[in-house]
This record gives sequence, C-alpha cells and structure tokens, in this order.
Amino acid sequence: PSLANQVNSDLGLAFHSDSGFLRGILDKTSAATRANINGVVACARSANDTQNNPHNPMYGIARAGAEGDLTSLVGSRNTTSGGRSMAPSDMIDPTLRPTKVDRPSDATGMVDTGKLVSLLSSDDAARVMRSIQSVSDHKLARMTDQQTIKDLVRCGYVNTTSLVSRYGDPTVLDPVQDQNIIGNGTAGSEIFTANDINRGDSRFRKTASIMKLVLNGFAGAGTIEMGGYDYHDSTRSTGEIRDFLAGQCMGAILEYAARVGRPVMLYVFSDGGVASNGEAEPADENPAEARGKPIWKGDNAARSASFFLVYNPSGRPQLTNAANQQIGFFRPDGAVETNATPISNNVNQLAQWVVLNYMALHGNQGNFASLFPNHGLGSGTALDALIGLQQIA
Repeated sequence: PSLANQVNSDLGLAFHSDSGFLRGILDKTSAATRANINGVVACARSANDTQNNPHNPMYGIARAGAEGDLTSLVGSRNTTSGGRSMAPSDMIDPTLRPTKVDRPSDATGMVDTGKLVSLLSSDDAARVMRSIQSVSDHKLARMTDQQTIKDLVRCGYVNTTSLVSRYGDPTVLDPVQDQNIIGNGTAGSEIFTANDINRGDSRFRKTASIMKLVLNGFAGAGTIEMGGYDYHDSTRSTGEIRDFLAGQCMGAILEYAARVGRPVMLYVFSDGGVASNGEAEPADENPAEARGKPIWKGDNAARSASFFLVYNPSGRPQLTNAANQQIGFFRPDGAVETNATPISNNVNQLAQWVVLNYMALHGNQGNFASLFPNHGLGSGTALDALIGLQQIA
C-alpha cells in the first residue's frame, strides 16, 4: 500500500492515518484549530507498568514560570506528581504539590467565600470586605512595631477581598457552566455535553475540569492521568477504543484552547509500550473495532515514545528545524535506538526535555541551565538539537 495513504499530517506532527489518538483528536477539533497545531515526537524508552518512572515534568514547568491565579499545579490524582508516574526528584518542590482536581466540584471548591456571597452579590460582598480592610488598616496604623505582622494581616484582607470579587460566583470555575465546553444549546456547539462530563468513567469530567482551570489561568499547569491503557489482552479492539477516547480528551483540550484564545502545550506520555506479533483479532472478540489491525500481545518497553502538541492562536508553531520534529529514532525492528539522544534511554532527562521545549516556546531556553544546573541534555548545538518548535509567545 502507498505510504502516503497511511500518514496524516493535519496536526503538523505526522500520525498514522488510522491512529486511535488521531481519530479522537479529529473528532473534537475544528479544521481551523488543527491548522494552528504542531508537535514533536520523542523516541524514548520507558519501563513497563510502574509508577516509578519519573515522567512527570509539572514541577519543572512551574519552576520555569507557569503560575496560576489560584494555584501553580493541579492533578487528577492525590499524589506528589498529580498523576501516577513520579516527578523527577530534583524538580520536586513540596510547596507546589498539585491540588487534586478530577471533577467540577473540585474546581469550584478551590475557592470558598463563605456565606457572605450567598447573602449579597459578589460586588456588594467585595465592598463589605474592602470596608473591613479599611477599618483594619486604620487599626494597624496605630501599631508601632512588628511590621511583618501588619503586612501579613493586611495582605490577608486584600487577598480575601480579591477572591470574593473575582470568584464569588462559583460558575467562574465550573466547566459545566462554560458554554465554550458544553455549548450554547445549538447542536454541535459543545466540546463535551453535561452527560459526557457525568458519565460513569471519569476521563471526560477530569479533562473538562483541569482544562478549565489551566486554560483560564486559574492554574499554571495540570496532569490528567488515565488508567486502563495496559491493554495487551489478546485483542486490538480494546486498545483502539481506549486510544480513541484518550484522543477525544486531547482534542477537547486543543479545541477549548482555541475557543478561549490561549496557547497550550499538551504532553502525552505512558509507562512503557506494547507490541504485536501479527495475529488478527479473534472472530469472537470485536473485529469491527479492531479495524483490521493485529492484536496487542504484550508489554514492550523498547518500543515506547512520547509526544507533545502545541496550539497557538496566532498560527501554526514553526519547527526550529525539520529534523527536530522527531527526537531520536527506531531501529529496523521497531525498538528505540538507545544511544541516539540523551533522552532515548533516560526518563529523567525525557522530563527535562519537555521543560526545555516549554521554555523555548517562551523564548526562555537560555535560562534552562541556570534553573536546572544538573540536567543531562548537553549544551550548545547539542541542546539546540533537542528543541522542536520556535518561540510562540
């Protein structure tokens, strides 16, 4: 068959034309959104079936400058990283531990303005708080020492007033109240329906909740963890279905970014990989969902990869160099060439690579070495060769 018919580059980064991830992304994104996306793939090993892979780069992203109005980091699991995989130990900052968010009530619960807002409008409540602040300022002015205490007390009043003024209406944080997510009542205007968000499995509700917080600047960055992707159950259909659902979540994030006019970097990683021996889907399973592809038969860490996609409202992000769209390469048997790059066989450095590329999108890669002095990615042209996309902001 023609290779051209097996490759789809609608997202800038090439996918197999029948990739489950791709089909899900296409299902949730408009052509206009897809035209403003590009990405990079990393050929890199990852140990199978273990939460001990230090994959998660979120603390590094926060150190590089990602900050939200309410919190730096959110994650769908109550773990140090916010997901299942660990964060590199030298990136972890205990003061930035992610806030757990996996449903709309977690998002709206990030701000508690008490009963004042239920009795008054947000504007009136803020006026009351400012009056209290003014009285307290008058009392604090009489104090002759302990300036630090004065500053802390005053800061507390100011911050509380700001919270009441900006977030007194909980719908500000609620994805189920956001027409850019659930639509305006017109067929096809929704990314997720309310039923999608409330369905039995949690993937859509946690995606909607975290993308709402991050893409509106309430959180700096977020981790969405999805289980059940160790699908080597001697079928192909299980993997195709789950990949499609994951792709829908990816597409939802990219489409929502387009609707709110914000850039986003979406990084996709997994613990290990799977491989096939060429067997067909059994007739008593689900050959229609298998789409004519051979079954997944077992774990195979040697055939792993990670990738990121970037949406830019101003236009498709441009490559630094065509060769930099794929970092590393695979051997003829499909295994990662482990000596190709610093990230090919080192998950810690794979996480560093993600942070480097995040900083490059902001034109800030020159500060990478000072922020991460013990990184293992090299310097000069070797470091430049690991940067896939040019600055967008």
